[in-house]
Amino acid sequence: MQDINSKILFRIYGHGRGWAFFPNEFAGEFGRKQIDNALSDLAAEGKIRRICRGMYDYPKYSELLGQELSPDFDQVARAFARKFNWRIQPSGDAALNLLGLSTQVPGKYIYLSDGPNRSYAIGNYKLEFKKTVLKEVGFKHRESGIIVQALKALGKERITPELLGKFRKAIDAEMCPKILKDTKTVTGWVYDCIKEICREELNG
Repeated sequence: MQDINSKILFRIYGHGRGWAFFPNEFAGEFGRKQIDNALSDLAAEGKIRRICRGMYDYPKYSELLGQELSPDFDQVARAFARKFNWRIQPSGDAALNLLGLSTQVPGKYIYLSDGPNRSYAIGNYKLEFKKTVLKEVGFKHRESGIIVQALKALGKERITPELLGKFRKAIDAEMCPKILKDTKTVTGWVYDCIKEICREELNG
């Protein structure tokens, strides 16, 4: 049993701190009872953390605070998406948070999804999935959707050159051509902002 525990722990560590996962992530290698026993042991040893029914994470740790941090909302959302085979897209505050454009810690993170409406209590926050039309979650690249939703959350009136500069710093310059191609069908003012965000990266 210890050998199975070690193999599973090695895989978990390979994803890095913050990774959230369900037992079925390991179903290709081990039996369900073996997995459940191993995760139960590892949680009891404090090597992983149970964060809601059937879900665990490899928690991030703050040296400054001397304690484990709250579960990473985006990692948790992506774990649900893998489990249920949903396509998801962070909306509003979640998108702004992922881009580092919001310093607020919201009590609720909303994701658009092609699955059913669902909500889950995770630590000190609520994670909510809202069923939406496929075009809202159908971008080829994850970065595209995050930028689109963040811009929509801010609204056209609040967009400034300084803010677009912050967007520019938050994305990988190599992604710009892909994002531009991926978002051609979005609302006019949103695409104008994306072109401006990517302008200097492309010209540079």
